[in-house]
Amino acid sequence: MDLAMIIGLIGAFAMVLMSMLLGGNLGMFVNVPSILIVFVGSTFVAMSKLTLEKFLGVGSVVGKAFSFKLVTPDDMIDEVVELADAARKGGLLSLEGRETSHEFLSKGIQLLVDGHDPEVVKQLLSKDMKMTSARHEEGTTFFTALGDVAPAMGMIGTLIGLVAMLANMDDPKAIGPAMAVALLTTLYGSLLATVVAIPIADKLRFRALEEERIQKMVIDGLLSIQAGQNPRIIESMLKSYLPTSKRGAE
Repeated sequence: MDLAMIIGLIGAFAMVLMSMLLGGNLGMFVNVPSILIVFVGSTFVAMSKLTLEKFLGVGSVVGKAFSFKLVTPDDMIDEVVELADAARKGGLLSLEGRETSHEFLSKGIQLLVDGHDPEVVKQLLSKDMKMTSARHEEGTTFFTALGDVAPAMGMIGTLIGLVAMLANMDDPKAIGPAMAVALLTTLYGSLLATVVAIPIADKLRFRALEEERIQKMVIDGLLSIQAGQNPRIIESMLKSYLPTSKRGAE
C-alpha cells in the first residue's frame, strides 16, 4: 500500500471537513444539484475522451495509485548481477528457465537464450518498454481530464445558480437554494480536481516513471551480460540509476 497517497488524501479531506464543521452545520455544504453537475457531469465529460472499454477499466488503474508491486531498483541490481554471475560461469544457456521477479526481465533472458543479436534484443525490449509507457499514459488520461474538467463544471454550475437566482429575485425563498448551487458547485469542482483527480493522475505518472527506470536497468544489464562484462562492472554501471546517497561504495 502507498501510505503517502492514503495519508495525503485522508489528511486533505479531514482538513476540509474540519473547516466545514468549524464554519457551521455540515449539512449546509451538501447540495444534490451541485453534486450532479460536478461529480456526475465531470465523469461523463471525462469519459467522452476515452473509449468505453478504457473507461470501464479505470477502476483497475486507480488501484495502481494506491498499491503497486514493483521490484525496487536495489533488488533488480542484485538480481541482474546474480544472473551475470551465472552466465559468466555457465554461459547464456544456463539462464534458461530461471525464475525472475519481473516479467520484462524474463522476456529479455529468453531473447538472450535464443541467441538474438544485441541490436535485436535492444530493439525488441525498447519497443516493449515504449508500449508499456503508452498503456500507463492511457491510464492517466481519465484523471487528467477529470482534473481539467471538474473546475470548469463547477463554473457551469455557478452560472446556472446565478441565472436561477437572478430569474427569481422577486421570490426571496428561491435566492438561497440558487446561491447554494452557485457556490457549492465551485467548491465541489475544486475539491474533485485538487484533492482527488490531479493527485491520482500525478501518482500514476510517477508509477510509470518507476517502471520505465526498472526496464531501462534491465535492458542495460542484459546487454552487458550478453557482452560478457564482469558482474562487478555491471553492478557499478546499474548503480548509476540510483540516487547518489544510495549507491554506496563502488
